[in-house]
Amino acid sequence: MKITNKRAAIIYALILAFVAGVVFFLVSLGVNGATWASNKANRHIYSGGRIVNAGTIYDINGKVLAKSEKNERVFAESAAVRKATLHVVGDTSGFIATGTHYLYRDILSGYSFVNGIYTLKSSGTGTDITLNIDSEANKIAYEALGSYNGAVAVYNYKTGQLLCSVSKPTYDIKNKPSDLMTNEKYDGVFLDKVVSGIYTPGSVMKIVTAACAIENIPDIYSRTFECDGKYETSDGTVICNGVHGTVNFQKAMNESCNCAFAEITLELGADKLLATAESMGFNSKLYAKEVRLTKSRFSPSKTSKAELGWAGIGQSTTYINPAHLLSIAGAIANGGEGYAPDRIKSTGTLSEIVGRLPSTMVRIKPDTAAKLNDLLRSNVKDKYGDWKFENLVMCGKTGTAQVDGAKSHSWFVGYSQREDLPLAVVCIAENAGYGSGVALSVSNKVMQHFLRAMT
Repeated sequence: MKITNKRAAIIYALILAFVAGVVFFLVSLGVNGATWASNKANRHIYSGGRIVNAGTIYDINGKVLAKSEKNERVFAESAAVRKATLHVVGDTSGFIATGTHYLYRDILSGYSFVNGIYTLKSSGTGTDITLNIDSEANKIAYEALGSYNGAVAVYNYKTGQLLCSVSKPTYDIKNKPSDLMTNEKYDGVFLDKVVSGIYTPGSVMKIVTAACAIENIPDIYSRTFECDGKYETSDGTVICNGVHGTVNFQKAMNESCNCAFAEITLELGADKLLATAESMGFNSKLYAKEVRLTKSRFSPSKTSKAELGWAGIGQSTTYINPAHLLSIAGAIANGGEGYAPDRIKSTGTLSEIVGRLPSTMVRIKPDTAAKLNDLLRSNVKDKYGDWKFENLVMCGKTGTAQVDGAKSHSWFVGYSQREDLPLAVVCIAENAGYGSGVALSVSNKVMQHFLRAMT
């Protein structure tokens, strides 16, 4: 009897182990199946480490950006479009880790939990993906940047749809340069600077400092500040971009007065400024849906008054990611709710369609957002000139970010107040000088495209 009981216990243990093994396998298959199926060793998808068979990638207007033909990946007909969409489409070898080819390789393969990649094996094509990207807008932004490297992005701040996303340097994926890996002009070519870039923000950071002032200095709108071209602290000097004389808060924003904002920064102090910055997403892991952004960093000095002053005007150890800045602009435009930029329109799968609902990246108090909106509208109307953004009813902020040993970066971030054009734009043109020059001009050109296309 004892022997029978022992045998029964052993059998039960084996059955339990078998069931546990099956459960573990099914869970692992559910969690990792797509990754396993889209591994580069799978010759149904890859050849020589490159994707050759996969679904078609379309832009928002149905134009083909990438497709498979005869065991080869074929791209858009226009060389300019291929260059302008390289980073959102991605390369076929996975060097651009944030590209659609790599991030959504399981979907492009047509993988499903039940059938695996049977559809791909039987028909040679996987699941198609439609992007929110307008390839013509990307082309315009790419050409507008001219010889400058950098990033341009436009999104719908009411829905989060990322309609334009350009990163430079780039290359023609159909005609890969022989010196791609050795020529310094291609340094950083596999980095999508919209989502993975990080830059000194310069004066676009004054948006964050202004928000902190609005929330922490009750009489900020009745204050005046003196600017004689420099602001002296006990341990250093903050240099201004001009001599603005006596300015109030709005005029200080219009003129982007470093003296006024350094004084405001020192009054606020490092702790309050850090709290506001972090409430707007600095020092946090942020995601544009499936794409993880490079973290914007803000660590204002608590020991040096001069360094704190520089941090408040976007220099010192302050860094920002372009997609994050775009969402901050979107939050101001959208009453405080800044959605995450989303490049995917549809993949034809139910879970992905449901997953395309807007997700919030940045939150700003509605009253603060309304006051920032007025300040940014005043910048365009009273300083830059509405004629630079014809018929757009723009709000915005330029930035000139000083870079050690090189020409300053040119920034612009802004949005249209038109109900029929709820779009925000960000542009960083590396070593292009003042923000009121290249970055503003590029932003206007791409926004004018959408004005023609959407209204």
